[in-house]
Amino acid sequence: MQKRRFQKRVENFVCEHCGTEVKGNGYTNHCPKCLWSKHVDVNPGDRAASCGGMMKPVSLEGTSPNYRIIHRCEHCGLTRPNTVDANDDTQAVLGLAGMS
Repeated sequence: MQKRRFQKRVENFVCEHCGTEVKGNGYTNHCPKCLWSKHVDVNPGDRAASCGGMMKPVSLEGTSPNYRIIHRCEHCGLTRPNTVDANDDTQAVLGLAGMS
């Protein structure tokens, strides 16, 4: 039997980068205001990573409407893509793309 790689987990959190209070929807993996994330998962939603470092949004990849934010952990250097969400701040996304 194959183990599920994604675990939906509805959690609210306060962004450790900008202090925004974020309401999670089960797929929320970064702050919609500043786009920063936290290295807490090995597989999405499992909370199995022991690192806990802050994940800086470093670039944007993909094409509309399937853009992904590339995050890099400031502690261990892991890079990981996360899908841009409809609730993400448009100016922050444009800034990441170098368009603002």
